[in-house]
Amino acid sequence: MLGQRLEVRQGQGLVITPQLQQAIKLLQLSNLELDAFVEAELERNPLLSRDEAEGDAPEPAERPESTAESTAESELSFSDDRAGEAAQAMDARDDDLYGDAAPGERTGDRATDAAIEQPGLSDWSRTRQGGVAPEGEGERNEQREITLWEHLQAQASSAGLSASDHAIALTLIDAVDEGGYLRGELAEIADRLGCGLERVEAVLAVCHGFEPTGVMARSVPECLKLQLIERNRFDPAMDCLLNNLDLLAKRDLPGLRKACGVDAEDMAEMIAELKALTPRPGAGFGGETAQTVIPDVHVRPDPAGGWRVELNSDTLPRLLVDKRYHGVVAAGARNETDKAFVADFAAQANWLVKSLDQRAKTILKVASEIVRQQDAFLAFGVEFLRPLNLKTVAEAIGMHESTVSRVTSNKYVATPRGVFELKFFFTAAIQATDGGAAHSAESVRSRIKAMIDAEAADGDVLSDDRIVEILNEAGIDIARRTVAKYREALRIPSSIQRKRMLNFA
Repeated sequence: MLGQRLEVRQGQGLVITPQLQQAIKLLQLSNLELDAFVEAELERNPLLSRDEAEGDAPEPAERPESTAESTAESELSFSDDRAGEAAQAMDARDDDLYGDAAPGERTGDRATDAAIEQPGLSDWSRTRQGGVAPEGEGERNEQREITLWEHLQAQASSAGLSASDHAIALTLIDAVDEGGYLRGELAEIADRLGCGLERVEAVLAVCHGFEPTGVMARSVPECLKLQLIERNRFDPAMDCLLNNLDLLAKRDLPGLRKACGVDAEDMAEMIAELKALTPRPGAGFGGETAQTVIPDVHVRPDPAGGWRVELNSDTLPRLLVDKRYHGVVAAGARNETDKAFVADFAAQANWLVKSLDQRAKTILKVASEIVRQQDAFLAFGVEFLRPLNLKTVAEAIGMHESTVSRVTSNKYVATPRGVFELKFFFTAAIQATDGGAAHSAESVRSRIKAMIDAEAADGDVLSDDRIVEILNEAGIDIARRTVAKYREALRIPSSIQRKRMLNFA
């Protein structure tokens, strides 16, 4: 029988407060994203200010609460036998803000036509004349004052185009990428401008006469064609070669000679002419500045043994809660609404400072445990990288896996062997044939690459089956399909293609 009734039940549940959500959000931000977030909070909350103190500046009589407190614990040095004790001691001193984070969260671990791999063409993006920089190239690279788009726009202004055609040319130039290729569809541009496709094509033909030659082409063959036309070296055989660049990429010279109808000597001359061209005509101009990766953690050898793990103080925002200003504002509050408003801002400011401090400690704790687990990699190289997962690190430091996952997202560590993302150190395990310690997938990939790199010196191309046999002899239990997957991930061609490359060379 159906009916309504009231029941009182008691149960446990996780309530993620706005403050906890903020702490979780801060934990997974990169240092650039964190800096932008802090700037926004400084503008929004009048009780927050930056700590501008430098060096050993004297402390004020009433020191506001600050994230600078974390600097007392922003360094952790240890040897292998003391790493666990240091991590446990730090965990005992501080409550984990993220211990109640929602379980089960995980984070998972440009190529254009101009970047296709072709024999002898892979270095075209760096030089214009087959490996020799032309005159004036060094001066232009040093200045970097004019961009490709500015250079094209200046030529469009002096090309004698009508006002409407000039507008079309500027629209086409806006669709050019850094390599000098036109990445917009002409039909779409014509529809957007409300003109005919034939007119857009006519303006593009004029733009194809701009410098550098080959700019605003829509594909690699068209780019090379424009350069060959300027050199008066474009003929039916060369046209056929440009239409079969896939065969050239595979080093299939017999098929290429048959398709072009030329002998071996003519084919060699044609390929040499292609090497004198550039598939990226816009590469010599200034573009957007690449963003440099700033490490969050530094790892250095400890003179006493082991490794010293330090937070990068340059990436840590130092905020103060201005208690004096808070007192002045709170004293001026005339009603309960004003008092609640001021109290809310004070609570948010204090929580942000505490969250930033806890974020720094958590990053240091996780990074220290990763360094302890992967000390062999730091000492001897990638072949000694151990299999590692989030659960192992989480159990060692007494945190949840989701917290470790957030910490390792978009965080970088500077080591004597280079700068790595923290997630680099988490690799799958490949079992040993003799039942011994498992091997890291990254170390196995490194072995495969080393064996293939040695082929040029030995002249003996290794098939995937032969690589499996060599790895099995070394005690690594791996299947052929896994070797093929790792080889493809490293962008290494198959044994047949590599053999053609050796013969081509």
